[in-house]
Amino acid sequence: MTSLNPVQGAAADDARALEARTGGVVAIRLFGWINLAVMAAFLINNYLTYWLGFPGPGTGSVAAQMQLGLYALLGLLAVAYVLRPGAPGLRPDSERISNFNAFLIRWAFWSVVIVGVVDTTISFLRVEGMLEALIGSQLTSDLGRPQFRGAYVHMPLIAASILLAAVTRTLGFFWLALLVVVSQLLIVLGRFVFSYEQAFLSDLVRFWYAALFLFASAYTLLEEGHVRVDVLYASFGQSAKGFANAFGAIAFGMVFCWTILYFGLGSKQSIINSPMLAYETTQAGFGLYVKYLMAGFLGVFAVTMMIQFVSYLFAAVADMRGEPGGRDLSGSIKH
Repeated sequence: MTSLNPVQGAAADDARALEARTGGVVAIRLFGWINLAVMAAFLINNYLTYWLGFPGPGTGSVAAQMQLGLYALLGLLAVAYVLRPGAPGLRPDSERISNFNAFLIRWAFWSVVIVGVVDTTISFLRVEGMLEALIGSQLTSDLGRPQFRGAYVHMPLIAASILLAAVTRTLGFFWLALLVVVSQLLIVLGRFVFSYEQAFLSDLVRFWYAALFLFASAYTLLEEGHVRVDVLYASFGQSAKGFANAFGAIAFGMVFCWTILYFGLGSKQSIINSPMLAYETTQAGFGLYVKYLMAGFLGVFAVTMMIQFVSYLFAAVADMRGEPGGRDLSGSIKH
């Protein structure tokens, strides 16, 4: 391959930068970033309305109008980002979005690991009658209330997990899978060797397994690990594969994620909001108090998948255009 001199290279870079800001590429990038902006506004308004007691967008009050204006504000920020001078192209945008999504998934991973260990420890000490001797009767009684344990134990641990997500670079799914196996092994040993069986052990397995299944979905999409029916796809060229992936990301992926978000967070009684607002727990004796978080897993799944589908869309359109740097089905990089 003939190398370009610095002048030719700069001219080529300028041409690519100009092309990235024009035509269909701009439209695709606007679509993707505005979609993410609207989702962010939807999630913020959900928190303001159902957790902090704001009136909700569109109800007529000043606060409601401000909530409604949040959609316009974040949408305009998305437009400004896409149209700014020197804006990146499709592949850099795709990589940037995937990196941010990886941070969110790391945060979710560390949250469930730490919350699972701490909540299991509390439940074990409580069921064995040792908790009161350690922390007193009043705090023991408080920890028996889901609202107290959720607000003053789980939420601070989830917030602290941001630090671990920021300093680590592994998504940790291998470790989470190992923890699921270890916790299941403890159940088997406890039941058949020591004749010891408690509800919190089964709750821990379900808690971690649900997290493993739902949090790993976005990473699996990034690595082309989901099951694909290759009856026709395998015979497509690069452009046709890019078109198929782009169409699927929009028509199936994003629509599916928005369906989960709308029906899961659309009202106070919806399937995600209702158990989380009530700090819902299992009714099985001294089990873990994390059932409400498992409802939230579905929201984390929808959000991370939506973000990854936008990244996937950008990469697919870049494949359609024949831009270098894409992945083939084996996960290797095209040059």
